[in-house]
Amino acid sequence: MTPKTKNILINVLAVLAGIIIGSIVNMFIVNNSANVIPLPEGVDPNDVESIKKNIQLYEAKHYVMPFLAHALGTLVGAFLVAKFAASHNYKLALGIGFFFLLGGIAAASMIGTPLIPTAVDLVFAYLPMAWIGAKMANAN
Repeated sequence: MTPKTKNILINVLAVLAGIIIGSIVNMFIVNNSANVIPLPEGVDPNDVESIKKNIQLYEAKHYVMPFLAHALGTLVGAFLVAKFAASHNYKLALGIGFFFLLGGIAAASMIGTPLIPTAVDLVFAYLPMAWIGAKMANAN
């Protein structure tokens, strides 16, 4: 295996690990968020239709944990990629942020969350956290 091929393989594995572990962090927080901030009565957090039907019952506090889940999942994923990729660490970390940003846009579209919490989430939870993760890992 040539050094270039080895670097590509390491980069692919780092990106996959960043996506998987970042997603695990995200889902762990989302799945446990109702223990911290209870959801409105009648909302099933595991059912998108239930969330869509009851989104008008959400208060500002109900958007805190999803924001933290998205931000911390992206931060962890980007940090791991930046730390363990063989090359292009900074670009790959930002790629993780972009990947999770696309997921956030898709989720916001499916659920139909209000404009302000959606905008805060999309602007601050993904690319800035990927940048911070890359900087924490000392990526160039």
